[in-house]
Amino acid sequence: MSYQHIRFSVEDRVATLELHRPEARNGFTVMMADELAHALSAADTDEGVRVVILSGAGKDFCVGADLSGSSLEVTNTRVPEGAWVEPATRVSRQMFALRKPVIAAIQGAAVGVGSTMILPADFRLAAKNSRFGFVFSRRGIYPEAGSSWFLPRLVGMGRALDWMVSGRLILAEEALGAGLVRSLHEPEALLDAALSLARELVETTAPVSVAVIRQALYRMSALASPEPAFELDSQLIASLGDSADAMEGIMAFMQKRPAKFSRTVEQDLPAFLPWREQTS
Repeated sequence: MSYQHIRFSVEDRVATLELHRPEARNGFTVMMADELAHALSAADTDEGVRVVILSGAGKDFCVGADLSGSSLEVTNTRVPEGAWVEPATRVSRQMFALRKPVIAAIQGAAVGVGSTMILPADFRLAAKNSRFGFVFSRRGIYPEAGSSWFLPRLVGMGRALDWMVSGRLILAEEALGAGLVRSLHEPEALLDAALSLARELVETTAPVSVAVIRQALYRMSALASPEPAFELDSQLIASLGDSADAMEGIMAFMQKRPAKFSRTVEQDLPAFLPWREQTS
């Protein structure tokens, strides 16, 4: 697929998705949403991709929705439930369902959808000049991309209420202290830091283990009781006797050498995962 509002490339098993409207400070459009969702899906099904990096061209990650012209879909009538999916959710839903880890590299302004679309990422690295804003209350609109579900899980309900109800800007140091971002970097060093983390994940982790872990953390932690997690863990641990990755991981550790994991996400995910049943 030829993309117009993003750039997509794969190198050394790392897929890079770059918001690419620097002249508009990467203002978010429906085309950008659909291209991001398509690229994320392509990365997910490509066994040659182990990690995804999401970044923005220019000085800003994304200043929010581009409200000019017809760049965003709007409707003034109620639509039946499930009949229409708002653009930011098209991205965050696909990112949430991904079986590969996602690293968001954020510089400059990340406002509105620029803040909400990064919440399902596994790692958020930010430049020291970055600033975030869940500014919906100050525009008379509503949060999108499932952010009312993701944000409290990342930073706690009290802080999520503060940020979303007030709609104020959040500077990089506050975002770091709240756990919204993993680390801060000089702007010129941000992408190198993201690539370094991506290479570490590629070289040291098992793709099937990562796919199960990133889904289990969100899906199990959202339940009212740990009993489903106990049941799932028992099934997962019982299945390790048939896992070449488990044997390789143990032998590599004992022999003090890098592990070479052979199982693939497309072929070797456990069939009993409850979320596979829900989405099949």
